[in-house]
Amino acid sequence: MEAEVTDATTEEVGKKSGVVWEVKNLTKLFPIKAGFIASLLGKETNVHAVNDVEFEIYDREILGIVGESGCGKTTCGRLLVRLETPTRGTMQFHGQEIGGLKGRELKRFRRSVQMIFQDPYESLNPRLSVFATIAEPLIVHSVGDTIEDREELVRKALEYAELKPPEEFMYRYPHELSGGQRQRVAIARTLVLRPRFIVADEPVSMLDVSIRAGIMNLMLNLREEYGIPFMFISHDVSVTRYMSDRIGVMYLGGFVELAGSEDVIKNPMHPYTEALLSAVPVPDPTAKHGRVKIKGDLPSPINLPPGCTFHPRCLYKKDICKSQVPEFKEVEPGHFVLCHFAGELPIVKPDDEYVTEEICKYCNATIKKGMASVQHSCGANYHEECADRVKACTVCGKEL
Repeated sequence: MEAEVTDATTEEVGKKSGVVWEVKNLTKLFPIKAGFIASLLGKETNVHAVNDVEFEIYDREILGIVGESGCGKTTCGRLLVRLETPTRGTMQFHGQEIGGLKGRELKRFRRSVQMIFQDPYESLNPRLSVFATIAEPLIVHSVGDTIEDREELVRKALEYAELKPPEEFMYRYPHELSGGQRQRVAIARTLVLRPRFIVADEPVSMLDVSIRAGIMNLMLNLREEYGIPFMFISHDVSVTRYMSDRIGVMYLGGFVELAGSEDVIKNPMHPYTEALLSAVPVPDPTAKHGRVKIKGDLPSPINLPPGCTFHPRCLYKKDICKSQVPEFKEVEPGHFVLCHFAGELPIVKPDDEYVTEEICKYCNATIKKGMASVQHSCGANYHEECADRVKACTVCGKEL
């Protein structure tokens, strides 16, 4: 008799205590239809969407995935919920291999995992009411004996998603809801089956900034109250930092850095992470952001560069980077980096990126961060030694 994935399997089957997902050498290739001559020659061309990825997700943890468009973030999430089938590699959910599941076993597994999609305008059927949308998973998985039972489950799911009172929303249609309410309906649809793992694929990128915080806090509350682990996918580093316990940085289908969220932000060790962080806006009008300028465009995922995939754009590349694939190694406890020279490069950390745009009104030189300076009441700035040389402000003429 086929065994269903249940809560008991965590301790009985799990290889490591607290590990929900254990992923090794996960690869997904999308074949491209070859031309007439190439098909005769037997040549195969593939898009390397996810390339030899390894990571773990622990109980009650939120693992954030960041990277630019086309790096494989969404495909990685779709593999975990088995909307895509891996080309090779292993994916163990509470110790059970998921990659090869089919038929009834796959259907049972999918009841345990759910996905929140990026666009609530597209992920909800405009012809279905809120009740029909949320009740559909119950019907597919034969949950609830009567319509009254399903109504009660839908009502609870709406309350979990903070759409209260639920009776006011159950029989509305998507066009009658705001963007934030639509995303909460999408979240309620994922919760109605009480999943044990959720992939959130850029769940707030389509929403107004004023609504984002509410949706993010809702997901954090769900994690705290029900212990649901998440994979949180986003291209926004600041949002991912707020949401995640650990952050994985993806580039061209693979992880280049993986560590605790604050460790990645404050102590980046990969040149690509350095470039991502330098692109984050600085909330300080008096500061100049020192942006790292990486070279060129993203290489083709069809023909990956030899050696380190980032070397064509890297400012620190050496000869070994062009020919030898680096090891994804643990440079510091819990901090993994895919780089030959991890920990040795002069990576610019966020705290070092802010250059104060202040010019000394006496010598016209830049007053750099950390220099002793004096600011006059009119706003003029002076080096401390320059302020000692002049008796009156060169701007307003008043005494310093």
